[in-house]
Amino acid sequence: MPGAAPAPGRRLPKLVILGRPNVGKSTLFNRLVGRRLALVDDRPGVTRDRREAEGRLFDLVVTVVDTAGLEEAEVESLEGRMRAQSAAALADADVALFVVDARAGLTEGDRHFARWLRAEARVPVVLVANKAEGRAAEAGLAEAFELGLGEPVAISAEHGEGLADLFAAVAPYLPPPAEAPRPDAPADPEAAPLRLAIVGRPNAGKSTLINRLLGEERLLTGPEAGITRDSIRIPWSFEGRPVHLIDTAGQRRRAKVDDRLERLALEDADRAVDFAEVVVLLLDSTRGLEAQDLRIAARVVEEGRALLVALNKWDIAEDQSRLFNGVRAALAEGLSQVKDVPLLAVSGLTGKGLDALVRAAFAARTRWSQRIPTSRLNRWFEATIARTPPPAPGGRRIRLRYITQARTRPPGFVLFGNRLDLLPGSYRRHLENALRADFDLAGVPIRMTFRSSRNPYDP
Repeated sequence: MPGAAPAPGRRLPKLVILGRPNVGKSTLFNRLVGRRLALVDDRPGVTRDRREAEGRLFDLVVTVVDTAGLEEAEVESLEGRMRAQSAAALADADVALFVVDARAGLTEGDRHFARWLRAEARVPVVLVANKAEGRAAEAGLAEAFELGLGEPVAISAEHGEGLADLFAAVAPYLPPPAEAPRPDAPADPEAAPLRLAIVGRPNAGKSTLINRLLGEERLLTGPEAGITRDSIRIPWSFEGRPVHLIDTAGQRRRAKVDDRLERLALEDADRAVDFAEVVVLLLDSTRGLEAQDLRIAARVVEEGRALLVALNKWDIAEDQSRLFNGVRAALAEGLSQVKDVPLLAVSGLTGKGLDALVRAAFAARTRWSQRIPTSRLNRWFEATIARTPPPAPGGRRIRLRYITQARTRPPGFVLFGNRLDLLPGSYRRHLENALRADFDLAGVPIRMTFRSSRNPYDP
């Protein structure tokens, strides 16, 4: 699940974690934020985008930033772009933690990037020797002095050892705990940040779209499919309203996924959907709507999230009118659980339609959160039943008495009556579709429960 990011306007000190691949940066990140947010695997290069979340080091409250492993590579290569993301994180930091692997000892990569930090860093750098538990780490700890970054702080991020020493090393560079601002929960849910997740198949352009919204190259992009692995949550503001944008890994059909790391990324994307309020399913206009898109949409609806569908890469789409109408018809046929899902045409590359997309997301959250007064709901209920009465199986009427809204986010309704176990599924769907149309619940999943009152005169 994406981490708790600071609300817009709330500036916590930033603690950025740097180092070559596989030294335990993401493990340390998870330790500081208090839960498993970043994917961790024995293979190097798991983290690609930088990830931010609010964390604590004893009574210090900070924004912790996990970064991709520092590697020497051509600027335009995937590794080179990952390194550029790490450099951008360093430029925005208050303190940098340079992590080395005490058990493995220093590598030429450690030495190279230590020289780079000494020359380029404009913020304090704290040297952290991770995996320092046991005697096997003693030689690596002694070697770490050679980096010219001061005395290494010996820790074990996996076991939580050495954090008091890390606190002592970091605290002098950060404001006292009493000065750290605290979040204030808004009284109005509509004033809370919109939790907006972007999902879709690999290479649909999710990260490019988010970068365009932000106006910066915040997320790693490129022609390679599957660049994004972690679900990245980014605080943002749209027309003065706070938003938490959530980028997710591209989701292939699970039967085709046999790599453990990709399975972890898919599970992380599922948790992002669970956390979101509104989910945008991003389609590639050059490929149209595929069966996997419908599976992703069904998963969003099953979790009770408001759904929008966006046709991306609209700037290069061919036969646009036919494509748009074809996708709309396919959604109506293949996603029967939710009627009239909003469909928008956008371009993450040019920015076309993105403002309309975010406004539609805010409107979807309002619909998803609305509570309908019971009196109004029952006037609608009586009129709907009068127009189309329920059937009478065996010549005996099914009596529908009244309806009430039991919950919001998503809207849930309870209908009371007699012999409701005999009410056909087609009539239940009729009531749901009428409710959706008459109360503007397009793209919002509805939960309907039917409760029969026991009639003592029934046989």
